Order: sequence, then C-alpha cells, then structure tokens
Amino acid sequence: MKRILMLAAACAIAVPVYAQNVATVNGKAITQKSLDDFVKLLVTQGATDSPQLREQVKQEMINRQVFVQAAEKQGIGKQADIQTEIELARQGILVRALMADYLQKNPVTDSAVKAEYEKIKKEQAGKQEYQVRHILVEDEKTANDLLAQIKGGKLKFEDAAKKNSKDPGSAERGGDLGWAPPTNYVPPFAEAVTKLKKGQTVDKPVQTQFGWHIIQVQDTRPVEFPPLDQVRPQLEEMMRQQKLNAFQKELREKAKVQ
Repeated sequence: MKRILMLAAACAIAVPVYAQNVATVNGKAITQKSLDDFVKLLVTQGATDSPQLREQVKQEMINRQVFVQAAEKQGIGKQADIQTEIELARQGILVRALMADYLQKNPVTDSAVKAEYEKIKKEQAGKQEYQVRHILVEDEKTANDLLAQIKGGKLKFEDAAKKNSKDPGSAERGGDLGWAPPTNYVPPFAEAVTKLKKGQTVDKPVQTQFGWHIIQVQDTRPVEFPPLDQVRPQLEEMMRQQKLNAFQKELREKAKVQ
C-alpha cells in the first residue's frame, strides 16, 4: 500500500513537468515555452493564434529537430562554410532587431508626417506636368525625314508613331506617353518637353541613350498634389528609412575602424 501511495505521488509530481513538453525527438524535448515563443513570433508577423496554427508549429518544430539532429550527427554544423553561413544569419537577425528596436523607440510621429507633407507640397507648387507623345527611331536621318513630313502636313504624328516608333509601349497609342512631370524623363527629353507649349512639336529630333525622338506636347496642367491620406504610407516609409539611414551613419561614425 505504501509503495502504491509513493508511486501515485511520484506520478503527480511528474505530470506537471511532462506537461511542459509538447514532444520529444530522440530524447530531445520540445518545450511548451519554445512552441509558445514560435507562435508569438508568427503572430507578430500577421498570423492568428489558433489550435490549427499551434499544431502546424508543433509539427514544424518536430521536423526541424529531426533534421537538425541528423545534420549534427553527420558533423555538418562543423563545416567551415556552414559555420560562416550560421554566423551571417545570426548577424542579420541582430541587425534587423536593432533597427526594429530603434524605430520602436523613435517612431515617425503624425506631426512629423504632416510637416514633411507640407514641405513637399510647397516644393511642388507651381510645377507643371505634360501630356506628351513621341516617335522613337534609331538614326537621326530617319527622325529628320519623319519630322519634315509631319511638319509639312504630309503625315499625321500618330500614324507615323504607329508605323515607325520602336517604343512598343507607346507606338500602338500613336506615341502617347500620358501625363507625367518632366522628372519622369531622361534629361535631354525632359529639357525639350519643358521648352514646348501646348500643341507644339520640336523643331529638331532629340537624342537620348534610347535613340532619336520626335516630341510633341499635347497639353499641360499644374501638378495636382495628392491628399495626405493617399500618400501617408509612402511618406511614413520614406521617413522611417531616413531615420534608419541617419542612425546607421551615426553608429558607423562613432565606431573605431582601423
């Protein structure tokens, strides 16, 4: 009777300890805490904690333990290139964690976003965007011949673009590039655009790294600046990157590099 009571007591003591492990793989325990930590990490990345997720995580942890044990048994972890890869992965994780910690302690505030928005909006005030079409050809002679025919009224611009332009994206639309600010184009093209008024065509072809262009400005209008709510995500991301760049620069400057 005494032995039975002692066995029962031992089982009672052992149950809570055993319950802390969700599985064992070749004698190696996978603890409840390690599973909880894995689930918590996935939740921070957008997953939803659920019995199904926990079961998937458990099976994943079992698989990993099986494979890691096999790798260690074969001595793979001692190989120089594998050790280098492990160290680089460790460094990458630490760097990402450092940057995330910095942003958490130094968040982009709503007032800062509004101030940046107003600054950019002020810089864009008075700027124009252009509705442009062009014909792109390989050589200057072809460009001059086409331009002369267009200027002389012998050939319509859109017809010439559809037949001769080697820019497939715009050729089928008669050379139409849509609305855009000059900054969207390479410098020689942008300079030509800004010198033209509505309805005007260049007096001579413009050369860029892509070839020779015949350019026509169909219309102009003031740049319409988007509302804050529409660009807030992009602004916040840009400002976070600026913060991180400044932080990284500060750390590098303070470091003693010999």
